[in-house]
Amino acid sequence: MSDTPQLLLAHHLKALKLPTFLREYDKIAQQCAAEGLDHPRYLLRLAELELIERERRMIERRIKEARFPTVKSLDSFDFTAIPSLNKTLVLELARCEYIARRENVIAVGNSGTGKSHIALGLGLAACQKGLSVGFITAAAMVHELIEARDEKRLLRLQRQLAGYKLLIIDELGYVPCRRPAPSSCSRSSASDMPPPPWGGIPTAARPCPTTPREGQPSGIQ
Repeated sequence: MSDTPQLLLAHHLKALKLPTFLREYDKIAQQCAAEGLDHPRYLLRLAELELIERERRMIERRIKEARFPTVKSLDSFDFTAIPSLNKTLVLELARCEYIARRENVIAVGNSGTGKSHIALGLGLAACQKGLSVGFITAAAMVHELIEARDEKRLLRLQRQLAGYKLLIIDELGYVPCRRPAPSSCSRSSASDMPPPPWGGIPTAARPCPTTPREGQPSGIQ
């Protein structure tokens, strides 16, 4: 009989989906008793632990759903290796305000200069702010669009892509530009100008002048 309250409490906490409460309530109760804390402070500690754990799981879920090839943060980026890169601008983008403004970011430069790392870092920052993120290479995007068109599920794929708050398209320069078939629903842009150096404010990662239409995600290319 003495175990009945604990069993009922465990059942209720599971039903309420409060796993951290269930795991920590006894230990935190002993700590609060030793420190002479009252019941509101005891509940506050438990609630804070639950929120921290819930946020951690949410970030992990966003990262998994984004399908990053690898998880990289801006903290691990060596800004000293590219002195011309505007670190202040990159860190400003990490605040994700450009997503709220529905602006795009284009990173241009030579291969091996950190564009993908920056894109992954900005994607991780968006996940940490609770935003839905998708990552895909340009080649994979073209393949998926063509496959979806052929299987008559193009609208479904478009709705899926539009569901992301941020869509990162990597390796755009590796996809040759060609005229799409009349039935395909795609959009591309190309320039005869040589790519500017990867580093300054205009090229490293700045909002591009076009804004996505309502229902479209912001993008990093």
